[in-house]
Amino acid sequence: MNKVYPSAAAALDGVVRDGQLLAVGGFGLCGIPEALIAALRDTGRKNLSVISNNAGVDGFGLGQLLETRQIKKMISSYVGENKEFERQYLAGELELEFTPQGTLAEKLRAGGAGIPAFFTKTGVGTLVAEGKETREFDGQVYVMERALLPEVSLVKAHKADRSGNLVFRRTARNFNPAVAMAGKVTIVEVEEIVPTGSIDPDDVHLPGIYVHRIVLNATPEKRIEKRTLRETTAKAGA
Repeated sequence: MNKVYPSAAAALDGVVRDGQLLAVGGFGLCGIPEALIAALRDTGRKNLSVISNNAGVDGFGLGQLLETRQIKKMISSYVGENKEFERQYLAGELELEFTPQGTLAEKLRAGGAGIPAFFTKTGVGTLVAEGKETREFDGQVYVMERALLPEVSLVKAHKADRSGNLVFRRTARNFNPAVAMAGKVTIVEVEEIVPTGSIDPDDVHLPGIYVHRIVLNATPEKRIEKRTLRETTAKAGA
């Protein structure tokens, strides 16, 4: 099965539809699938519900989809510095399901592990617990949270082999693995694709069984890093 697609647009083709529940990896501006988000914007798909820790900033990351009004609901833990996110929410133009950050990560992980729900103390006695089942264990009250199962997950990784085994880089390893696990269809944007078997099994952060489509995108940051390294090496040689 060929998992490698020639472009982000091709990787999204046939799987993204209006009104879907999507999950997008990353944390703030770190480890976000920039090319896939831009390609999603260009599809014009609308009424999307998006699971993500936040929504980037104005005009960047998921902020692009807020500007084009393609998102109807955000499931996130942080509004951050995105003024358009804040404006749409306060104006009643955007639905928002606030979820504590650790709970959001666990809802995704549980979805990927086939666990439909779990109990946590986080949010007990607050607005987070309103309308949710609670139960007492060993004298402590816990609230039940349902797992998240996005129809499509968009993920950023550093490296993949052609079977979809992934290596993440630094803090891009926060939400991306859980987002990848939870998606019914997971599309991954990577900076490098290597032959299957060339990644040491001990270095695989997420196995390819969770990955359905891969697209190569050597990001500007990566190109800048390479250029800086060449310049530094040249200066050192001089």
